[in-house]
Formats: sequence, C-alpha cells, structure tokens
Amino acid sequence: MDSLVSPTEENNMGMSMWAARFGKVSICTSVVCAFLTAGVSQAQQADAHKWRPGNGEFIVPAGPGGAVDTAARMISRLLQKEKLYPNLVVVNNPGGNTAIALNALDKHKGDGNYVMTSASSIMNHEILGNIHHRMSDYTEIAILFDEYVGVAVRADSPYKTIHDLIAKFKASPDALNVGVATAIGNHIHVGLAGPLKEAGVDISKMTMVPYKSSSESITALQGGHLDVVAATTPNLVGLVKSGAIRVLAIGAPERLSEPFENVPTWIEEGIDAVLSSAQGVMGPRNMPKEQLDVWAQMLATIAATDEWKAFLAKNHWKEHYLGPEATREYRAGEYKQIRSVLTELGLVKK
Repeated sequence: MDSLVSPTEENNMGMSMWAARFGKVSICTSVVCAFLTAGVSQAQQADAHKWRPGNGEFIVPAGPGGAVDTAARMISRLLQKEKLYPNLVVVNNPGGNTAIALNALDKHKGDGNYVMTSASSIMNHEILGNIHHRMSDYTEIAILFDEYVGVAVRADSPYKTIHDLIAKFKASPDALNVGVATAIGNHIHVGLAGPLKEAGVDISKMTMVPYKSSSESITALQGGHLDVVAATTPNLVGLVKSGAIRVLAIGAPERLSEPFENVPTWIEEGIDAVLSSAQGVMGPRNMPKEQLDVWAQMLATIAATDEWKAFLAKNHWKEHYLGPEATREYRAGEYKQIRSVLTELGLVKK
C-alpha cells in the first residue's frame, strides 16, 4: 500500500529541507564574513603600525635664499600641501664643505623625521678630503632633478663659440682666468673641466679663480677681471636675457628652454660629455626600510605634481626622479666620474 503524505506534512518537509539547505549557506556566509572581518582587522593593524612622519627637519647644507635652499623649501611646502608630511621644517646648516649639515644629520641615526639635501657636490668634498664623511654611508631616498653648468663669456669676448675657447685653452691652458663658485674642485669646476678634458685640454694647468658665490664671479666677469665663468644655469638667466653675457655651451643632454634655446650642448659640439649635479633627498645612517619606503612614496607623489614640474622648468632644472635603489646605482657611477676628473686636475690626495 502506497504511503500517503498529507499536504501539511509535505509543507513541513519542504520547510525543513529549505531550512537545512539555506541554513548551511548562512553558516558558510558567516564563516566567510569572519575571515573578511579578520582580514580587514589585520590590514587595519598593519596600517596602524606603519611608520608615520612626525615633527621633522629638512637639513640644508647652505644658507637661506640660494638654489639648494629654494628647492628644499618647495619640497617641504608640497609635502605639507599634499598632506603627506604635516610638519617638516627647513633648517639651514651652511659651512664646513657640508660637514656641519652632515654632523647635524648624524645626531639622528635611524630616524626618518630628519632628512637632508642630497647633492653630487657632497661627493666632491669627500673625494677631495674636505670632509670625513662618506655619502654612501647615508640612506639615499631619491634623486629629483639635475642642474647644469654653463660656460659664459662677456658679450664683447673674442670667443664666439666653445671651439674658439677650446682652441685657446689647448694652445695656452693657463692664459685665461676662469671663475667658479664656491671652491676649487666642486661640481661647477668639474662641470667645466670634465668636457674640456674630453676635448683634449690639459685641465690641470688652467687658471681657476674661486669666488664666494656665482653672483660675485659673474660680476667679476662683467668687470673684466675674468675671461670665463662657469656657473649653474639659474645664475645666468638674467644676464643672458639682457645680452650682457654669451653662454657658449651647457652640460645638458639636450637644449634647455628660453633663454638658453640657442645655446648648444657639449654633445652638439662634438664633445661627448654630459655633466650634471643631481639633487635629491637623503636620510640618516641606518634608516629603517619602512621609513625609507614611506619617504620614497611621498617624494614620488610630489615629483608627479604639475606645481613641481613648473618649479623645475622655471629654474631650468631637468626632471630626473629616481627611487632609492636606482639612486644608489646612479651615485656610484657619478662618484667614479667625479673622481676621474678631480684626479686629472691633480686635486685628489694620494
């Protein structure tokens, strides 16, 4: 005899099956939610333990108002504007061939709230024995831009092209007085001597005259006390526009914008030389990786802003962003190049 199931019993059985089926789904959903909640909680905990900038100092190895100081203040301003570093104060520590600034940074080993301008010229001082610090001991965070050295003469100078000047130097290396700021063997001196060496000039015999600033050396050029001046491009803009001086060559990889659009590069003149002074930011010795990573991200963010790009263009600096690892590799290559030129100049102590 067939088993009969009443409508009521059938409905109850259906409800039980529905409950059993969807009850399991509900349980599974709860487990998934638990995992997701745990994941979010772990992410929040990781973010809570992520290093965050506090009250910091940006140490500048130069006095206020110069190009190095101006760049540091723009970096600090953009970091605060982008809400990346709410309180980063620029502190000027000039003197001692950057030793005073490096000593200040050494007081904060391992603390990412203290950073400093990273510049090629620090290696010049290291190689020359002017300081007892090694740039490679510090934490390179990023390179941000390159600045270039131009070679200038008065508008009435008999040297119309860089080849006229090279011919004179080859014939009599010590015949012309050449002004540089602020020291013999610095990045400006190397920015001139490197290409001339490549062109076959005996750079060890040149008559180099150091000045306290590029403004002083350019004034001396205008007054007839110098025949040639080497200076970074921001220092030359005004006098180029006024027609008081003529820039014969610039050590950039390609021509710069107005007012240097008619000035050839060394490469264009057949001399295979690109010499720049790369500037960026470095941290103290023993800076933890988590702090380095945060700093690298912050600088990459501001380097991509239109305001930063406009700032570089205004100063005739070339955008050149490199992260930590690429910066270390770049600096190693720079060190070899700078040492080679300084050795040729007879300035490296044996």
